[in-house]
Amino acid sequence: MINPDDILIESYVAQSTSLRIAIVTETFPPEVNGVAMTLGRLVDGLLQRGHSVQLIRPRQARESNIPSTECLDEVLCLGIQLPAYKELRFGLPMKSRLTRLWKGKRPDIVHVATEGPLGWSAVAAARKLKLPVTSSFHTNFHSYSQHYGMGLLKTPIEAYLRKLHNHTEATMVPTKALMQELQGRGFKNVTLLSRGVATDHFTPAKRSQSLRESWGVSPDDVVVLLVGRLAKEKNVGLVIDAFQAIKVRLPRAKLVFVGDGPMRKQLEKTCPEAVFAGVRKHEELAAHYASGDLFLFSSLTETFGNVVPEALASGLAVLSYAIAGAKELIVSEQNGVLVPPGEELEFVNAAVELATNMHKQQQIRQAAASSVAHLGWESIYSSFVDTLSGVLDRHDWQFSKVAKPLRANSVSHSSA
Repeated sequence: MINPDDILIESYVAQSTSLRIAIVTETFPPEVNGVAMTLGRLVDGLLQRGHSVQLIRPRQARESNIPSTECLDEVLCLGIQLPAYKELRFGLPMKSRLTRLWKGKRPDIVHVATEGPLGWSAVAAARKLKLPVTSSFHTNFHSYSQHYGMGLLKTPIEAYLRKLHNHTEATMVPTKALMQELQGRGFKNVTLLSRGVATDHFTPAKRSQSLRESWGVSPDDVVVLLVGRLAKEKNVGLVIDAFQAIKVRLPRAKLVFVGDGPMRKQLEKTCPEAVFAGVRKHEELAAHYASGDLFLFSSLTETFGNVVPEALASGLAVLSYAIAGAKELIVSEQNGVLVPPGEELEFVNAAVELATNMHKQQQIRQAAASSVAHLGWESIYSSFVDTLSGVLDRHDWQFSKVAKPLRANSVSHSSA
């Protein structure tokens, strides 16, 4: 006969089991991009829940060795600058080092967050040691190639990505549409892990009239905001076209760029009246979001687009192509506006309509923040750990009977 107390005990142990997770990534805070932000949040959440994390990443600019803590062990490696992303680095291959590292202290599971040479080395080392390994698909590198004169590399990049991810036991993606797309392109074991938004941080309450005054606008003027990397693959030119059309109807409208990138100098010449706020973080970023009115998101290369839920949470009227996260978060004409991907004229016309129809704009802005109130990070942390635990349960490897008891009793991780 089954004892109900035994069931409760087993349930408690399952819920309180702590994991030793090796996370491999080419980017991490304080670098500023959606992948770095997501991973920073994820690692913080794992540590707060008693899991131990070994973070393996390239050494960032002017960075010295970082002392490990009881639950966070950072292993830094050499990296090289990306030609189109000089602020980011690809980690160099280090299969032998990772093999030695994980032989000495086996993680329960390896998660590869980026697909560069470092990520490939991690997959190879994990497979050699028969460690369970998962991955994330964060960036459409194969789509980016056409924006940097590397269109001929699109097919081999696609093959590389597919092979890497298919050597892992789960590939986590942020939207259902991307999951279906990758499955159609031959990716296996694809699973959903959505993105969260810090709704306590990004909020309409952070709106600042003094900040708006510094931009030279009055309370009734329309501020068009773009937050993100100023680069070709973000389709920034369409935002400028839309703003110029708005300005014909609303001469006092203001365009504000938050972020930096290779197009900044060119944009400063093209749009001398625009505000270039540069990279903003934490409270400053939240205030910049909330102090805008319209958020125009014209990118066609996103896997998710973290800026969209941040803008929604900040109470902006968001206009986006119906792709990635925007497609799943926005109900068009209710909490934002969507137009078909690639329809540039429709995008411009929708921007003008949203800027000039104040009743519509206010209705959408009032609905925006509440529409993403459910996207707190708590559920994302739980979903990530559930996915890892499911992979561990399915993973048939020779040390499984030894490893599982260790996971239940250990939360510390020594330095490499």
